Amino acid sequence: MKIKEIRGLGTQELQNKNNELLEELFRLKIRHASGQLDSTATLGKMRKEIARVATVLKEKEAAN
Repeated sequence: MKIKEIRGLGTQELQNKNNELLEELFRLKIRHASGQLDSTATLGKMRKEIARVATVLKEKEAAN
């Protein structure tokens, strides 16, 4: 997701998205550990996506 798309989400939606991304990162780590992950670059991309969502969530919480 682009940062503009993330900023368009509400606080509850951001929290849900963050939880989904954390679960997906966990699944990717399991696949990586078992040797089933084709591209390890997806781990980095997922971490960056989580950081984007967390940053916007903090911005929205600080604004309230």
